[in-house]
Amino acid sequence: MNLLERLLYRDGLMLVIDKPGKWVVHGPARGARNLEPLFADLKFGLPRSPTPAHRLDYGTSGCLVLGRHPKALRRLHRLFQGHEVEKRYWALVQGQPPKNQGSVDHPLLKVADSGSGLVMAIHPEGQPALTHYRTLGQVGNMTWLELILVTGRTHQIRVHCQSLGCPVVGDKRYGENIGGELYLHARQIILPLYPNRPPITVTAPPPPHMKNTLSSFANAWE
Repeated sequence: MNLLERLLYRDGLMLVIDKPGKWVVHGPARGARNLEPLFADLKFGLPRSPTPAHRLDYGTSGCLVLGRHPKALRRLHRLFQGHEVEKRYWALVQGQPPKNQGSVDHPLLKVADSGSGLVMAIHPEGQPALTHYRTLGQVGNMTWLELILVTGRTHQIRVHCQSLGCPVVGDKRYGENIGGELYLHARQIILPLYPNRPPITVTAPPPPHMKNTLSSFANAWE
């Protein structure tokens, strides 16, 4: 894996890479391929490797933000923790939500942590979790959704889509237990990193398996 070929944005404080699916961001990897050892290829002359400012699940592709040094990482953490970063995702789901657009506001709680990983569930004692969604297209029994994460809980989109009755395609944990890749992609991220400049907007192209499927939708992306 050559991360230089997956670099989407670079400045003095941060990098944004296009994370491949089926890789974990950092360990323990539980047998999966781990990106962390490869971050050393992205130093660009600095003494330390960049560090992820947030997480993307194994199986989820797309925009991953890295802080280039500790001061930059602290600034990025404040933006993410303050919900100042806009995170837009694309997902292909089975079925369709009850409305073409809306919000899911259900708290999430960890209910299990086994050898196969974390399991989250909607629970009144969980952490607040808010997701906005809108339908971009529909073909047969499959719907193309854009989702905006206001919070960033573990497995948030996957559990919230399940609660709408339309699990993400390829989600063996919260959907049908079938094979194939997860159809969930961190499409775009918008960060107000510099106070006197416009927010930085970075967009990641969909991975091949999603691109091939999305080509069947009439309103394919630009």
